[in-house]
Amino acid sequence: MSRDSRLVWHARDRAAGEPPRVIVIGAGIGGLSTGCYAQMSGAETRIFERHVLPGGGCTAWSRQDYIFDYCIEWLIGTGRGNDASRVWRELGALDGKTMTNFEMFNTVTDEHGRSVTFYNDPDRLERHLLELSPADARPIRAFCRDLRRFTAINLYPFLTPSRLQTLREKLVTLRTILPALLLFRRAAGTRMERFCERFQDPLLRRAFPFIFFQDHEVFPLLPYLFNMAGAYHDNCGFPQGGSLGLARSVEERYTGLGGRVDYRARVERILVENDRAVGVELRGGERHYADHIVSACDGATTLHGLLEGRYTSPRVEQLFTGMEDRPELLYPGVVSAFVGLKGELDPDSPHSTTYLLSDRDSAALPGVRQKSLVVQMRSRYSDGFAPQGKSVIHCTYFSDYASWKTLRRTDRKAYWARKQEVADFVRGFLERQYPGMSENIEVVDVASPVTTERYTGVRGGSILGWKSFTPVDGVLDDLINKDRMSLAGLEGLSLAGQWFSGGGLIRAASSGRFVTQYLCRDLGLEFRAWESGGTDPWHPGKLGELPQLEQRRVR
Repeated sequence: MSRDSRLVWHARDRAAGEPPRVIVIGAGIGGLSTGCYAQMSGAETRIFERHVLPGGGCTAWSRQDYIFDYCIEWLIGTGRGNDASRVWRELGALDGKTMTNFEMFNTVTDEHGRSVTFYNDPDRLERHLLELSPADARPIRAFCRDLRRFTAINLYPFLTPSRLQTLREKLVTLRTILPALLLFRRAAGTRMERFCERFQDPLLRRAFPFIFFQDHEVFPLLPYLFNMAGAYHDNCGFPQGGSLGLARSVEERYTGLGGRVDYRARVERILVENDRAVGVELRGGERHYADHIVSACDGATTLHGLLEGRYTSPRVEQLFTGMEDRPELLYPGVVSAFVGLKGELDPDSPHSTTYLLSDRDSAALPGVRQKSLVVQMRSRYSDGFAPQGKSVIHCTYFSDYASWKTLRRTDRKAYWARKQEVADFVRGFLERQYPGMSENIEVVDVASPVTTERYTGVRGGSILGWKSFTPVDGVLDDLINKDRMSLAGLEGLSLAGQWFSGGGLIRAASSGRFVTQYLCRDLGLEFRAWESGGTDPWHPGKLGELPQLEQRRVR
C-alpha cells in the first residue's frame, strides 16, 4: 500500500510512523514549487487549487484551436551553470524542452516610423546605436561598456535565503559581488529615466525604458544590464510550451514525486487552534488537516479571507495596508489582445516591437497608460500556439484596473463594448503596420485586467505584483529572512508566492524552495533537492484540455 493511500487527511492527527503532512493552498508556481521540494524532503503534501489548471498567472487559454499563452515573455534560468537554472531543473520545468533565444530583447518604433533594436550583444548594440545617433556616443558607449562587464557576472541567488546560508555560500556570493561592487552600486543607483536625459536623439531618449517591452517606470539601469547580459548567454530564453507548459511540467514533477493536486477545490478558511494552523476548510464545509499549512495564493486573500484578519505582522501589515494602494509600488493591470490569423508571419520582422503611439492613437486605445502598444509574434516563440499554416500575435499594454472593474460591475454591456474598442483598434493598427493582415484575421480575443483577476486570482490583474527597486524590496527581504515567511503569533503557517517573495516566476519558484527549507526545520526533516533529469520530449498535447476564457466573444 502506498503512503498516499494510507494517509487520512480528514484525521486531526497523523498515525505513528507516517511522514509529516503539508497542505499547500494554490497550485501557482509558488505552490507547486513548495509541493515539489516538500515531497523531495520527505513530507506528504496535498495542494488545493480553485481553478481547473495549474500555474496561477502562468497560464494560457484557447479559442478556435489557437492557444493564447499569457505570462512568459522571457524566463530567467533557461541556460546552464547558474542557480536559477538549477531551480527550474529541480522542478522539472524545462524537461524535454527546446529553448527559443532571440538576438534582441525588443525593437521600439516611434509614431514617425523610426526604430531602434536592443540587441543583447554589446558590440552589435553599440554599432547600431551609433549609426542611429553619432551625437550620443558618450552615453551609448557607457551603457554598452557596462553591458560587457555584466556579461561576466553569473549570479542568481535563488537557492537559499540568506538567513540559512552557510559561511561557504556567503563567501561564494561575496567573491562574485566584490569585484563588481562599484558597478552594481552605480547601475542600481542610476534611474533609467535620469540616464535617458543624457541622449540628444528623441527616439533613444524615449525608447530605452521600453527595452523590456513596457516602461517599468521605477527601474534603474541594473535590471536592464543584468537581463540583457543573461540573454546574451542564452539564459533568458522562452521554453517550449510557454507559460502553461511550464506549469504543467512542474505539476508533472510534483505528481511524479507522489504529490496530489485537487482542482476545483476552493479553500474558504484556514483552521486555527490555539494559535496554530492545523488544517483547511473547503467550500462546502469539507475539512482537511496537516502538520503545516503553506498559503501560496493571493496575499490579501490569505490575510483577510482565509485567516479572517486575525493574524498579521508589522511587515505584512506594511505591505497590505501601507503599500497595496500605492500605484508607484504595484504593477498596473494589463490588457491583452490575442490575434489569430491565417498565414505565416514574416520571418524578417522583429519577434517583439513596442510601438510608441501618437496622441491620436493613445486617445483611441481604451485605458492605455504609457502611450505604447507591444506587438509580439507569439507563434514564433514556440510550436503549437497556432494550427498548421496559421499564426498568433499578442498585443498588450499597461492599463488601469479600477476603471475596467467599475465598468464591468455597473454596466456589463459597456464593458463588452470597451473590449470591442480594443479589438477594433488592434485590428486597424496591425493593418497599418502590415497592410493586408486584417483580411487574414480570424479571431481577436481581449482580456482586461479584470479578466486576469477572475481567471487567475491575481488581485487587481497585476501579474507581476510588487515593483522591484522600491521600498517593497526591503520589506520582502525582512519577511523572508527575519520573519521566516511566517506570521507573528501563528505557528504552523508559512507564506509563499509572488506577494511574499516579489514578482517574476523565478522568485515565485524560489519562494517554494525557501519556505520548504524553513518548514523542514520545524518538522524535523532534512531538506533535499535534486534535478529531475526527465527526458520525455515536450509536445503540445501535454497542455491538456484548455478552457475558453469567457463565453461571449469579442467580434
